[in-house]
Amino acid sequence: MKTILVIDDSPTIRASVEFAVKPIGMDVKQAENGKKGLEVFSSLNSSGAELGLVIVDVNMPEMDGITFIKEFRKSDKFTPVLVLTTESEEDKIKEGKCVGASGWMIKPFKPADLVAVVEKLVR
Repeated sequence: MKTILVIDDSPTIRASVEFAVKPIGMDVKQAENGKKGLEVFSSLNSSGAELGLVIVDVNMPEMDGITFIKEFRKSDKFTPVLVLTTESEEDKIKEGKCVGASGWMIKPFKPADLVAVVEKLVR
């Protein structure tokens, strides 16, 4: 079973994402900011779990999504990273792509749309 790491400071968003992707057979791990996300990633890695996707918000305390992606890409070049955020400015999207984001989705999202993107990104 593939694991999706969901990093967002909103418990509601984390729960919504988990609710949307569970039915398609995804295991979900959660973190409330980028710093915690790196810790969860590290423990997933050492446990041999198969990380299929990271879904990350941009605006979070402690470590934002862009910084998280930069750090994450130092140790994982291939796992897709989907940015799920309220940020829709072209500059932010470009910055995300430059640091290694695979996709960008604007909140609020429809569960069916999220599932379609997840199915495209998870191999």
